[in-house]
Amino acid sequence: MSLTYESPGRAALHLARAASLAPSPHNSQPWSFVEEGHDHAFEVHLDAGRRLILTDPGGREAHIACGAALFNVRLAVRRLGFRPAVDLLPEPGRPGYLAHVGYAEHLPADPEEALLARAMPHRHTHRGHFGPDPVPAPLLDELREQALTEGAVLQVVDEPENLRLLTHLVRTAEAIHRADPGHRAELRRYVGPQGIPPRICPRHPDGTLLAGRDYLGLSWCHIRRPQRWSPRTGTVAVLSSRYDTREEWLRSGQALQRVLLHAAAQDVMAAFHTQPLELPAPRAELRAHLTGGLFPQVVLRLGRTTELWHTPRRPPTEVLDRWRP
Repeated sequence: MSLTYESPGRAALHLARAASLAPSPHNSQPWSFVEEGHDHAFEVHLDAGRRLILTDPGGREAHIACGAALFNVRLAVRRLGFRPAVDLLPEPGRPGYLAHVGYAEHLPADPEEALLARAMPHRHTHRGHFGPDPVPAPLLDELREQALTEGAVLQVVDEPENLRLLTHLVRTAEAIHRADPGHRAELRRYVGPQGIPPRICPRHPDGTLLAGRDYLGLSWCHIRRPQRWSPRTGTVAVLSSRYDTREEWLRSGQALQRVLLHAAAQDVMAAFHTQPLELPAPRAELRAHLTGGLFPQVVLRLGRTTELWHTPRRPPTEVLDRWRP
């Protein structure tokens, strides 16, 4: 097999463009794509050079991000009028080769798939306060169903005791990260025009109930931490899976993206607080006391906001290659 750099097919560009709209840790975009033949099939790969070595040493979060990109590929195939034939981890000897997506029988997209596809360019990761209105209970029920469709469990954390525990674990893990010079340096590498633009995180990261990432080093400078947390934290939730394998990480990413797109279609966005999942002890405590033995994969807040900050994405031609036997 050899990679080439000829002009890709229109369908492959369509799929790569959709895949690149997925969320990823610090907008690291840890993926690359390969067009098989000329619009014959599509491959999703892990770009190891864009993985966060200290934040995500095992690659779990990178796999989840690639799973979210894969879900967008599935939707893009449906928009072309075909059923996607997906094979996860198709070649065990190539750990970076995460998924093969082929075109199966002709099948027009149904209304739900069309709704999710239209939400793709509007979904964005939020940082900071949400509006005062809570996420409606019927929508939360729908989001739980969306997660179950992909084999994951979305648990809303609203009981005071559970919320206190999760708040403590997030703040403890974030404090550990902030005290680690290597982790702070890794975070700074992803702040800038191609990562997290400084303008999208103007507030102190401790302004909501769950501590945020300190992208701008505000906890180390003259800007003081808020004395009181904003009540506009939004709805807190945890996405979990039954197992903790690479395949389950990819499935969790697909479940996450399905949830995010269904929420975005109702103008509800998400903020991520996965710090306690990046350290063994807090993650184990969260699993033991909050998720009933399920493996927590993502911690997030949901809510509505008028701040629409979009992070930049690499163009499809930069993330897409072709191969021929």
